[in-house]
Amino acid sequence: MKMKKVVFEKEGFIEYLKEREVSDSTLRKYLTDVGTFFRYLGDVKEIRITKEILLNYKKWLICKYAVSSANSMIVALNQYLIYIGCAHWKIRRIKEQNRTNQRIDKEMKKEDYTMLVKRAKEEGKEQLALIIDTLAFTGIRISELRYFSVESVRHNMVKIYNKGKYRYVLIPDHLRKKLMCYIIKHRMKGGMIFITKNGGAKDRSNIWRELKQLARRAGVMEEKVFPHNFRHLFARMFYRATKNLVQLADILGHSSIEVTRIYAADGIEEQRKSMEKVASLIE
Repeated sequence: MKMKKVVFEKEGFIEYLKEREVSDSTLRKYLTDVGTFFRYLGDVKEIRITKEILLNYKKWLICKYAVSSANSMIVALNQYLIYIGCAHWKIRRIKEQNRTNQRIDKEMKKEDYTMLVKRAKEEGKEQLALIIDTLAFTGIRISELRYFSVESVRHNMVKIYNKGKYRYVLIPDHLRKKLMCYIIKHRMKGGMIFITKNGGAKDRSNIWRELKQLARRAGVMEEKVFPHNFRHLFARMFYRATKNLVQLADILGHSSIEVTRIYAADGIEEQRKSMEKVASLIE
């Protein structure tokens, strides 16, 4: 079996990831996950790896982590294998049975969103309620909130740079009115809208924590409440309304429409059921 001598070329890998223009959070995660692989191999300066070792590592991940976590670690390792010239050794992600049902149980529903916003407003957490609205009405990533500025709201369009490309996000009138009311109320002249008391951008981890705490008080399952789930909510609602995956992929900033299919999965499943009903009538 072919072997290759490898070391964790951390600095070189960082440069490789920067050239690919991955986000800072993705870069940090890849470094952590690849570091886990080398710790699994042992504290040795230079290691000989084989396809068999990689497959054994995959089995180890299955035993140690949830499937979603293990798969994200495999993605990181595969990127490192590409970097060191071993793309042919990439390992496949773990297949998970009944994943659709498990995912649906944790999906953010419209009712959950309504309860969260209502509770936030009742508690006087105006900014948090507006953050939830913005995530749900536009499908942006939590890291993209910083692009929502006073100027962009006035122009009714947000220019976002992420994952090495620009895209434009249109602001629905309903959301724009809420944002403008917030801007006027707080006498904001320009710059980012979602800021801390010190004027800095809202931190992702702080928003996550606030959402979890709000979920408990609002009576919404905590497992459902995380920033990216609002993005999925937007995607499902958009697909139900338009059935347009190409347009949805463009709005979400996806390079692959296959990724968009995952986001709109239950909408597609509803369409499939409708098609089957029609087929049964024709038959």
